[in-house]
Amino acid sequence: MLIATGTFVMLLVAWAVVTSTGFVDPLFLPSPWAVGSSLIEQGQNGQLASDLSVSIYRIAVGYAIATAMAVPLGILMGSFRVWEAAIEPLVDFIRYMPVVAFVPLSILWVGTDDPQKFLIIWLGTFFQQVLLVMDASKRVPKDFVNLGRTLGFSDVTILRRIVLPASAPGIWDALRISLGWAWTWLVLAELVAASSGLGYRITVSQRYFNTDIIIGYVIILGLLGLISDQVMKAAGRRMFRYQEGSS
Repeated sequence: MLIATGTFVMLLVAWAVVTSTGFVDPLFLPSPWAVGSSLIEQGQNGQLASDLSVSIYRIAVGYAIATAMAVPLGILMGSFRVWEAAIEPLVDFIRYMPVVAFVPLSILWVGTDDPQKFLIIWLGTFFQQVLLVMDASKRVPKDFVNLGRTLGFSDVTILRRIVLPASAPGIWDALRISLGWAWTWLVLAELVAASSGLGYRITVSQRYFNTDIIIGYVIILGLLGLISDQVMKAAGRRMFRYQEGSS
């Protein structure tokens, strides 16, 4: 954490030095002070809070839908070969399709309201999550599963009492990684077809050459991603203490 903080401070100082020399036109790279005052202004007039609340709501719903579908399906694929053989080829096929290409289709299918944002986030995260969860489930030692069968457990009981607890730390890490992708797809959806949100504000600022607002909102997005990642990392350490004790 100290190293990361030092790196951030060094970048901030370099940014301030470069902009203070006058070698770079503020239109292309405004100073940190200009960016900070623009964010303060956006906060005071309520625009920043409005954009934040809309974007956080969209990513929360879209990511939750993708996760709720991907986790059980990934566990089934990782635990039973018949599920893997039936579904993995289709998942592999779709996940290589660029999500950007689905943006105009998603607008035709569901319009430009929030469901379109949910769909883009789902397309960008679900198929990746399925494979990551499947790999985490596959890493459960076969001896554990065989022990459950020896004890007469049903397949459902084996999944609930053996596979899920053993693979949960890996699944959580997969969800933490995919959350970063979800932020990317959210911004993409708001850049192309939206009337509110952080991505929309970046697009509007581009039209009027408000580079300070663009950079400020990009920094806000980075901070949101960092905070959500650290929260999930801390929650994982608390929930899966049994893994640390066994290692």
